[in-house]
Amino acid sequence: MLKPLLPAALLLATPLWAEAPRTVTDIGPVQGLVAAVMGDLGTPDVLVPKGASPHSHALTPSEARALQDAELVFWIGPDLTPGIGRKIEAIAGDAATVVLSEQPGTLHLASRDHVLFDERVPADEDDHDHDEADAADAHDDHDHAEDAGHEDHDDHDHAGGDPHLWLSPENAANWLPAIAGALAKADPVNAAAYRANAAAAQAALDDAVARAAARLAPVQEDRFVVFHDAYQYYERAFGLHVIGAIKLSDATDPSPARLDALRDAVAESGATCVFAEPQFDPRLIAAITEGAETKVAELDPLGLALAPGAGFYPALIEDLAERIATCAAH
Repeated sequence: MLKPLLPAALLLATPLWAEAPRTVTDIGPVQGLVAAVMGDLGTPDVLVPKGASPHSHALTPSEARALQDAELVFWIGPDLTPGIGRKIEAIAGDAATVVLSEQPGTLHLASRDHVLFDERVPADEDDHDHDEADAADAHDDHDHAEDAGHEDHDDHDHAGGDPHLWLSPENAANWLPAIAGALAKADPVNAAAYRANAAAAQAALDDAVARAAARLAPVQEDRFVVFHDAYQYYERAFGLHVIGAIKLSDATDPSPARLDALRDAVAESGATCVFAEPQFDPRLIAAITEGAETKVAELDPLGLALAPGAGFYPALIEDLAERIATCAAH
């Protein structure tokens, strides 16, 4: 229902007041991007709460009701949240759905299924993969470390494509106009406000990326190990060198052979930092840092410690940069 319009003199500076569509997102980073585009017009709900795994979260009754009542749903896609994908099909009804991973121009990278990762790809190399088949082909073209061996393919569940697409600032920038377009279609009265908010969000993202790049420039020759292989898009964006991950997904435990190979790689490469995640098993970190002076710090691809809202996504990009650079500097 339309609310009374503001005086005409204010219309250029203030959005027209109409009821924004009830909007639901899958994870915190997507909620942050959508919140930035919605601005003061509304606040999107999020289906995966803090501390839950996107790969395996089962909706609570209140989350299911939010999805059922939604008019507009933004989510990464079924590779990240297969359970939520099934719920969207079952209970979202007539809601318009935007699958961000399917937006034209989205960068897709293949999942990494080796113990030790390939040499980093330069951040400015333009070889976007726009579907999983192309990503898999590109992955096969790389030379893998012969002494790393292959893990059992049950050690990952990403079906060939790395689903952590939100950690590419380039993807986020690509999605902002798509988010604005979907909101404008659902709420044409405030279309101009959504597009203006998306432009402002892009400017804030550009600033955050520039600051993160400056912070990370001194550590591009360092070697790192991560707990969960979620950072490939971020590595690529900022020219970082992660030599391996303790777990290829957060749903499986690493084999003893994997831990042995990583421990050797940490010792031989002089890795600067091993990055844990919230709720990690410290025994796994200890297993690969034994006998080495490698520092341990924490990274979080979902930004659990960050305040939700319009500033969330730029804050996530800078928070990761600060944590990486701080660990490397001490």
